[in-house]
Amino acid sequence: MEVKLDKRYELGVSSTKAWAVLSNLEEIAACMPGASLGERLGDNAYKGSVKVKVGPATAQFGGEVEILAMDEAARSMTLKGKGADRGGSSASMELEAVIEEHGHEDSVLLGNASVIVNGKFAQFGGRMMVQVSDVILKQFVDNFIAKARALEGPDTSADSPAAPQINEASNELNGLAIFWALIKSWLRGFFGKKSVE
Repeated sequence: MEVKLDKRYELGVSSTKAWAVLSNLEEIAACMPGASLGERLGDNAYKGSVKVKVGPATAQFGGEVEILAMDEAARSMTLKGKGADRGGSSASMELEAVIEEHGHEDSVLLGNASVIVNGKFAQFGGRMMVQVSDVILKQFVDNFIAKARALEGPDTSADSPAAPQINEASNELNGLAIFWALIKSWLRGFFGKKSVE
């Protein structure tokens, strides 16, 4: 099953700092909930893993991630990732991401991704997979913004709010939030046009 994602996120940080995070595969991995990089396979490729935790239960996906193209002038990059778990489920993703400048201290992250899922997760269907992706990407963008703001250094102004920090909880893939997204999608389908919050 293939899912297409086309996303736009306002970052509230300069394009220079946002690009500093996006152009570094290790920084990107640190922003992705539950993800970690392992053995380096080349200049732009790593082995990696994603851990999903729901209560006391944990699932681990192993795979590879590679930067296929990077254009510093356009502040754009393309990466590809693939992985599988021991239960026979697998997924691959190709992502094109661009940082657009919007004023001196503001930028937007544009992402276009194609995700192919096989095995147990394909049974959820495209609509549910989009909702699950939204949950994961929201966690990713929150961590991305925190990293970019940290690069700008501390603000000594008394009126400025403190930059958000990436804590251990925000860097875990939130299985309960994913589960709730699936339940809401199922209920929307079951009850039709009734709103489920």
